[in-house]
Amino acid sequence: MNPYLTYLLAFSLSFALSAALTPLVRRVALRRGQVARPREDRWHTRPTALMGGVAIFGAFCLAVASTLFLLPGAGALSRYLPLFLCALLVFLLGLIDDIYHLPPQTKLVGQIIAAATLVSFGFKINWFVSYTLNTFVSVFWIVAITNAFNLLDNMDGLAAGIAFISSLFLVLITLVSPGHGPGDGQLLILALFMGALLGFLLYNFHPASIFMGDSGSLFIGFLMAGIATHQRIFHSGHILPIIMVPVLILFIPILDTGFVSVMRTLFGRSVAQGGKDHSSHRLVAIGLQERKAVLTLYGFSLLGGTVALVGALSGTSTFFTFLVIFLLISFFFWLYLARVRVYPEDQKTFIERSNALTTIWVDVTYKRRIFEVILDVFLISFAYWLSYFLRYEGGAYGSNFPLFLKTLPIVLACLMLAYFGFGVYRGVWRYTSIADLITYLKAVTSGMVLSIVAIVFLYHFQGFSRTIFMIYWGILLLFLAGSRLSFRMIAETLRQNSVANGRRVLIYGAGDKGEFALREILNNEKLALTPVGFIDDDVRKHKRKIQGYKVLGGRDRVADLIVKHRIREIIVASRNIHPENLQATCTVCEQLGVTVRNLELSIK
Repeated sequence: MNPYLTYLLAFSLSFALSAALTPLVRRVALRRGQVARPREDRWHTRPTALMGGVAIFGAFCLAVASTLFLLPGAGALSRYLPLFLCALLVFLLGLIDDIYHLPPQTKLVGQIIAAATLVSFGFKINWFVSYTLNTFVSVFWIVAITNAFNLLDNMDGLAAGIAFISSLFLVLITLVSPGHGPGDGQLLILALFMGALLGFLLYNFHPASIFMGDSGSLFIGFLMAGIATHQRIFHSGHILPIIMVPVLILFIPILDTGFVSVMRTLFGRSVAQGGKDHSSHRLVAIGLQERKAVLTLYGFSLLGGTVALVGALSGTSTFFTFLVIFLLISFFFWLYLARVRVYPEDQKTFIERSNALTTIWVDVTYKRRIFEVILDVFLISFAYWLSYFLRYEGGAYGSNFPLFLKTLPIVLACLMLAYFGFGVYRGVWRYTSIADLITYLKAVTSGMVLSIVAIVFLYHFQGFSRTIFMIYWGILLLFLAGSRLSFRMIAETLRQNSVANGRRVLIYGAGDKGEFALREILNNEKLALTPVGFIDDDVRKHKRKIQGYKVLGGRDRVADLIVKHRIREIIVASRNIHPENLQATCTVCEQLGVTVRNLELSIK
């Protein structure tokens, strides 16, 4: 039988078993009272059946047993018997916790025992020369990933979906790795695992009718970690892809765990306690629907997996380029999420609670702008390296690398001098404007000219390519403007996909004052208003857009718009509205119970 047909049949069998077992387990869980009830530190708002992990584990085990007996070539699964047995131990540990609520330290000890046992059978990473170091890091990796998936199980469909995507990229990377191919037991176990996940996900995606519980999340995390640490998965002569490929495949659980741990520590909260402060919760707090929040994290998981695939297929330099760009995007995105307030208003960070630390923090972050400077040092250096790499298409790059190293300090000094000279560090990121972009253009251009002059003076520009500096100018301008506009771009993207959380308003007047009113509504969360669009008596403005919000019509459409868009308030933001039109609008609003307010601008 074709091995790929074997994988497809194994996946289908596991999927069918999981899809059939999950509703049965849900029925039994409800009957026995195994229900997750709403709590202050939990996300769900209605009682939901637990024990979904039993369905995942049961479907997976039944599918493995059936595959061994029914499908040819399944004998390769026997090599993974230690992984199955250790995963069984972790599953039982989670199941007992679901029923009897074990102390965190008890679960941790059990996970360490299972991880150490698995590593002793050869399921380990080989990142370092030291055998001892690899052993300790392998145990830590398995325990960390297991708990990362446990923490990631905080919203409908999140943990199971991320595990499915991660498994998919493990399949792809396994197929392209040397020494792997048809008949590989690893591909077969991943096919069985993915089928069990997808069958459960049918009932776990929002709105979920069953949760996997710790029995499911711990089992999923342990199995994923065990497969990813198997010594035959990754082969490379460079340490960067060896370490980063498995990290990128499991990017979301690793990042979310680290992010939550840092934020809770910063606010003096226990890392082990539950809470509504995960990445998914912050996306919902911004205004995204649960499904879109989960799909957003799915998207980052797909991006991470894609970069990992690039690492498995291409050279180190290409992988490094994609890796840095992906990490920069992730850095700005999660930096934005860190600003979302999910803790009580009166709860402060340990920095804010200490006068001395507050003084230092303000001095470093606001007065000295040291973090921005460090970021720009990295972006200037990476953009210069990337220019060389793109100019020589990775081929003759190595022979020109000495030129890059020799001139990097000069270029860095010239660009930083231009940044300071043109006031790049005087702006506020969230309010970046066209004037700021012009400043960035001047700073980058001047710094580039200064760099070329310095190189001509010192090295007579011998051996240097003019094309490199043209590429460098474009990349650096993109990096500088992109980093400063990142908060606005993220906010706008999320806002376009968000649901209304405040009173829905129309702005009467699609002029400068109306645009100001829109910006104030969007930037001032305390107003608790959600703009729907504009109305204006000037027909030439109809169907035009201001910052993405359409001019929906004139005064004659007010009644229809109020009903259609559930408008609760109209803000008058123009002095040029004819009194009769304004009076007619107020009359309609009064009849429909809609508030009319004037936008007042005053300087006292």
